[in-house]
Parts: sequence; structure tokens; C-alpha cells
Amino acid sequence: MFLPPALAVALMLGLATTAYAATGEFSNMCSWGLANHKDVQTDCSVNSTIKGKTYCFSSQEAKANFMKNPTSNLGKAESFYKSEHKG
Repeated sequence: MFLPPALAVALMLGLATTAYAATGEFSNMCSWGLANHKDVQTDCSVNSTIKGKTYCFSSQEAKANFMKNPTSNLGKAESFYKSEHKG
């Protein structure tokens, strides 16, 4: 099957964009937001891996704030997520 070059490039870019966003813990909600008792949905393009799990952030600033104390913030995020999103 022949694809015109412009279409081939568009398809490759689309696949690359799709692959860029990760799938994270907490249904892709911002981990910093959850640590501060807020539900903030993300596309997980800003993320970090902690102990083999991917955590999403709404911005680089949110990630930087979270990473100042990741152990404490992860505990807060997990606690809030579990209390708000049962089942």
C-alpha cells in the first residue's frame, strides 16, 4: 500500500504523540494535586517514575514541588486518592 509522504509523516507523528503520554498511577491524576486534596486530571506527559511506578503531574512546577519530598507527598496523595475514589 502506498501512502503519500505527507500522510505517512502525519501518521508517524500521531503515533509518536500517542506514545509520548504515559499511563500513570491514580488514573493519571496529578500526584501533587492529590497530595493537596485536589483532583486534577492530566495527560501524563509530565511524569516521574518512583519505585517502578509512573506518577503524573499537571505541570513541571507541580512535579518539582512534589519531588521536594516525594515520600511524604506520595503518602498524602495515596491517602487522599483512596478516600475519594473507592472501588
